[in-house]
Amino acid sequence: MLVSMIPMLQKARAEGYGVAAPSVNNEDAIYGAVAAAEECNTPVILDISFGLTRNVVRLGRLAEDIARDARVPVAINQDHGREFEHAIWCIRAGFTDIMVDRSQLPFEENIAQVADLTRIAHAVNVGVEAELGHVGQGYQYEIDRDAALTDPAMAKEYCERTGIDCLAIAIGTAHGEYKGTPYLDFDRLHAIFDKVSLPLVLHGGSGTGDENLAKATHEGISKVNLATDLFMAGWQAALDSGCRDGRTAYRHIERGYKEKLMHFMRLFGQVNKA
Repeated sequence: MLVSMIPMLQKARAEGYGVAAPSVNNEDAIYGAVAAAEECNTPVILDISFGLTRNVVRLGRLAEDIARDARVPVAINQDHGREFEHAIWCIRAGFTDIMVDRSQLPFEENIAQVADLTRIAHAVNVGVEAELGHVGQGYQYEIDRDAALTDPAMAKEYCERTGIDCLAIAIGTAHGEYKGTPYLDFDRLHAIFDKVSLPLVLHGGSGTGDENLAKATHEGISKVNLATDLFMAGWQAALDSGCRDGRTAYRHIERGYKEKLMHFMRLFGQVNKA
């Protein structure tokens, strides 16, 4: 069933577990993600980035059709939307939620732009995620890790003034593969959780480690974004299969992606939460 991610995240926050938000950029990833959710009897959030698909409207409509037929709640969320017009296209494509990413802008400008799109999205019942602080890149982790961690006091003001529905925070994760050992600031997570009543989102879940992710989802994180680990698992499954038929290799990729996602769903404590 097609739903907004906001109610599923509010439930996750109240009950102390996390919801996986796998990155999907093609039909096979969508089918793999939904199949994983159905096997685990759990909600799932399909994250789609505007720049990583050939046509976001076509992919959004395909995702919408698959979500409506699913036996579990499925949300479709724009990931890291950095342009106003991209958000409008995603809403037009049938996305249930959007992420308005202005995390690299000054505080007041971030608030102004996010609040503007939040007003528009809420007018058509679309949920909004935004980011305060900035999650950097794993390949320069030593530089990015401490560059823009989320300030708990500013997070409270930010949520109140923007009107958003969930908040992505920076507590030490990074996008992509890490060059260095991930270190998460759980004291900062607890402080933000105490000040902000909205569901909290962790970007850069891949490579962060099972122990860190399990702890984070049991101590305040309601949504975890995943990409690199899933796609690498899919690719490895295709290699391990020994398949030499390009017409069927996608089946192994989908299987590897799905099995890795199910691992995270179990880790986050979301099984049987549909």
